[in-house]
This record gives sequence, structure tokens and C-alpha cells, in this order.
Amino acid sequence: VKGFINLSIADSYWLNLFNTELLSDDFGKIQSNGQKVMVEYSSPNTNKPLHLGHVRNNLLGYSVAELLKADGYEVFKVNLVNDRGIHICKSMLAWEKWGNGETPENSGLKGDHLVGKYYVVFDKEYKKEIEALKAEGQTEDEAKKNAPLIKEAQQMLLAWEAGDEAVISLWKKMNGWVYDGFAVSYKNLGVDFDKYYYESNTYLLGKDTVDEGLAKGVFFKKEDGSVWIDLTADGLDQKLVLRADGTSVYITQDLGTAQMKYDDFHMDKSIYVVGNEQDYHFKVLFLILEKLGKSWAKGLYHLSYGMVDLPSGKMKSREGTVVDADDLVAEMIETAKQKTEALGKINDFSEQEKEELYYNIGLGALKYFLLKVEPKKRLLFDPSESIDFQGNTGPFIQYTHARIKSLLAKADFKLGVKSLELTKLEPTELEMIMLLAKYPEELTNAAKAYSPAFLANYLYEVAKLFNKFYHEVPPIVKEENEALKQHRLNICKVTADVLKAGTAILGINVPERM
Repeated sequence: VKGFINLSIADSYWLNLFNTELLSDDFGKIQSNGQKVMVEYSSPNTNKPLHLGHVRNNLLGYSVAELLKADGYEVFKVNLVNDRGIHICKSMLAWEKWGNGETPENSGLKGDHLVGKYYVVFDKEYKKEIEALKAEGQTEDEAKKNAPLIKEAQQMLLAWEAGDEAVISLWKKMNGWVYDGFAVSYKNLGVDFDKYYYESNTYLLGKDTVDEGLAKGVFFKKEDGSVWIDLTADGLDQKLVLRADGTSVYITQDLGTAQMKYDDFHMDKSIYVVGNEQDYHFKVLFLILEKLGKSWAKGLYHLSYGMVDLPSGKMKSREGTVVDADDLVAEMIETAKQKTEALGKINDFSEQEKEELYYNIGLGALKYFLLKVEPKKRLLFDPSESIDFQGNTGPFIQYTHARIKSLLAKADFKLGVKSLELTKLEPTELEMIMLLAKYPEELTNAAKAYSPAFLANYLYEVAKLFNKFYHEVPPIVKEENEALKQHRLNICKVTADVLKAGTAILGINVPERM
């Protein structure tokens, strides 16, 4: 508070605000704004398990959806699963050739890991064929095209598109394994979806949108019969929207899927959570939809995010060196266990309570570390740095919450007792009230920016200031002035409530004790 404000007036203003607004049950709850928003996130391929890049996508999508919900929107979370195409056929073909009937049941492997294993097998065998053809004098490009395996995979895709029963049956079986595996990963990450779309149902969509574009003069046909849109006047390129043979390109089905999602939900806004390598694609997609006169196109938004690096460099999936999401979760829980045991404060916990605590700390650390950084920024993730009970980390915020809970239990806190007859507030006490009062505004700002990072860093400021407040005011539990004691306990309670509500939006559980 600046020096020139008459403190007693300022004190009484903030104290009154604290007692009327911050202590009300509705504090931080924002009225419905009557608007609908869709958040599309995750969108995995079904030929391999989720990896670290997917983890950032899932956590970002989930928390942005929860932020918008907290800001008064009706939110639909959707997952568009890429369940068809050459990449799936590679796993299927390799399993057929070298799988010897291996299943998740008889191998003990999670379904998505099993299918991913055969994707890697395909790649190894394919590379051998390429080398053999090069040794016979073919160029790299020729060898890649002529290798028998890739030709077989392409045949399999054509058979799938023609509805071949044996191929469809194998495809359903292997995708089923993958979905069972994904379900476990999603549960461990704590993310969920209101609706799944599958590319096998949407890949033919968009051809009627192309007809519409031709009729409106937005698209044009070239001599070979292919259909294009010219976006050079908008600083972009000419873009192919339908091949000469009448088959779709990526953007064709994206146009059709966008229309289908709008027809299904009639939302005011639609947010696509997709990595920044697709920035250009979404610029083009949104611009085409605007040019087609879709009134809802202005509500489309690409929430672009950067790559996640580990200290050891980038992640790849074909070589089998990918940082797997399940392994990462297991590593986080194990690291949380080691660091928590080293502190030696949980000897009276039951085994189940310990397991739950390690899970909450490990996942809280992971989520906070990935969400505290602006989505657009590339990110270096260090698992052990993220699990620290000090500093700008999830566990520090969790620990602050647990500490307040134990303080309230010890201090015989009475809910709903308001203290109106205080004469002065300590400086950090006033700061604490002022910072807590900003919570609803911070929520709205984070939602407007589609940035959980705004909220994460605000929660860190709250936890940090609380620790300062706790050290600077005389011991609350021993306070003899009952009105002052209950007032300070109220500050503790509101702090705990804000930390709990805010971290829940980030998908983080705060333990009652640690």
C-alpha cells in the first residue's frame, strides 16, 4: 500500500471486502455467460503410445477447458482420434508378419505399447530393405518407394478403404488394444473427454464443402481437375483442397470436420490445441472457412504450443527412443516417493495414503512444470527439478496447502466467524488480502488468454506470500486476542481454498496433509 493512503481507511476497506466477498461461499465462482466453447485436444495417432509432447497437449487442453468452465462458459472437450492411414497399416502389417499371435493378454504389454512395438519393427525392416535396394544401385528416394514393405502397407490401406473384411477386422482388433492402453494413460494423467471423433468416420468429409466453395467461386479448378484456393492476396500460398483424382488432402477433411463439429454443438468458440508445427495449416483452414462465409469461423482459435525437450534432446518415436508418457508418469511417482521419504514426515501414513501422496506429488509436479510456462514457448522439462518442495513448483504449492490445513486443525478454527472490530492490519496481512482478492480477475485473465500459465504463476505468488505472512505475523495458534486469531485463521482458510480451487483447474490435487 502506497504511503499516502490513509491506512485506517484502506484497512477498513480491505477488511470489509475480505469479510463480505472473500469469505462468501461464492468467492471465485463466476456466473455463466451463456456461451459454448469446444476444446479439441489430445488427438493421438493409434499406432503408438502417448509421449511427452502428447502430455503437454493433454494437460494444456484439459486445463484450458477447466479455465473456461471456471470463467462461465459451457465447455465441451473433444478428442479427434487419428485412427486410420498408412501409419496404422505399418503396425498392422508388421504384426501380421512377425507378431506370432502376440496380444496384450499373452505378452503382459499395454495395448498401445504392443502396437507401438510393431511400428518400430516395421521401420527397422523397412530400413533394411532400403539399404539392400541401394546396394543394388537404386537412389535413396527410389529405394524408399520400391521397398516391398511400403508397397504392401499401401496395398493394405487400399484394402482397408475398399472395406476388405480381414483387414478391417485386424484394424479393429489392434485399435481396440490401443484404446484400452490410452484409457489407462488418460486416467493416470487425469484428463477426460465429452466426445470422441474418429478420423475413420471423418476422412471422407469435406467434399461437399469443396463443391460449395466451387459454387461460390471461392475455389477454382485447374486443367487437370484438381481444386485450389488462391490465398496469395492474403500473404499465403495457393492451396490444394482436392486432388485431380477426386481424393481428399488433409485440409479437405479438416473443412468437413469443422462443419460437422459446429453442426453437432453450435458452439460460439472452438479451440484447437495443436503443436506449433501446424501454425500455417490452421491459418489457411480458418481463412478458407471465413471466405466460405461461415459465420462461426471467427470463433475458431489455434492454441499453438512449443515442443518439449528433455535434458537429453528431442524425442522421436520411430526409432523406439521416444519418451513414453506412461514411463514418465511412473518416473515422476518414483521420484516423488524418494524425495518424500527423504523428508521423513509421513511415517504415520498407511500404505494406501503413501501411494496416493506420491501420485499426487509426482503428477502435481509434472503438471505444474508444464503449465507454468506460456504455451507458445518451447520447454525444457527436468523431472527432478520439477519435484522440489521449494520454489516455483507444484509440490511447493501443495505443501503450502497441506501446511495451512494442519494449522487450521490445530488452531480450533471456527468456520464463519467474522472479525469486524480489528484496529489495524499487519502489512503482510493487508498484502495477503489484496492478493487473494485478485483471484476472480486472475481466472478471467487466464481464460481470456487461454493461458494456464497466468493462473499457475498467480498461485505460486499466493503460496509464496502466505509463507511470508505466516513467518511475519506472531504465531497464529498462540494468539490470545480471539477476534484477531479467527481473522487470521480466516485468511489461512481463504488461501487454502484459493490454492485448492486454482490447482484443480490445472488438474492438480492438493493433499490435506504431507
